[in-house]
Amino acid sequence: MEKIPIEKAMEHSNIGTSEPQPTDMFTRRSAINVFGTVIAMVNLSSLAISPSQAQTEGAMTMGQYAMNKKTVSDAVSGGGLLVVAKWEAKDGQADKVADILRRFLPEAQSDPGAKLFLISRGRENPAQFLFYELFRDEAALKAHQESGYFKTFIAGEALPLLSKRERAQYALL
Repeated sequence: MEKIPIEKAMEHSNIGTSEPQPTDMFTRRSAINVFGTVIAMVNLSSLAISPSQAQTEGAMTMGQYAMNKKTVSDAVSGGGLLVVAKWEAKDGQADKVADILRRFLPEAQSDPGAKLFLISRGRENPAQFLFYELFRDEAALKAHQESGYFKTFIAGEALPLLSKRERAQYALL
């Protein structure tokens, strides 16, 4: 599989140039924009976890995950079920949500049905979190949602701290 340099991937994205989208739903165009953002995140970001903190807690930064696990081309080969989610934490709860997600992320990335699992935190609004999850199929998504780590971290700890949660599913072309 050919690795796509970030510069080339960004040439074909329209991040920052698309017209405004409704904030209460994801569209195909916004999902494509998110994908371009994710490619940039894989190469440039780390879920706001410092490398030393990530090593201490056992979590991988996004760059480490991408380098150690697979390329984006590897992840998307064979299709899959894409879930894009956007969360917003209640006032004063963003850092607690980020801490929960730091503990959740290594489990999600290790899930055998997850082909790619990335989480990012908003730069302009740190109370916003964006998830980009690629599962092998519907059964893999269901297994993820029924896992102990999902029930503990997401259903048990994170969801009560949110003011907004949006999700959309897509099939890769």
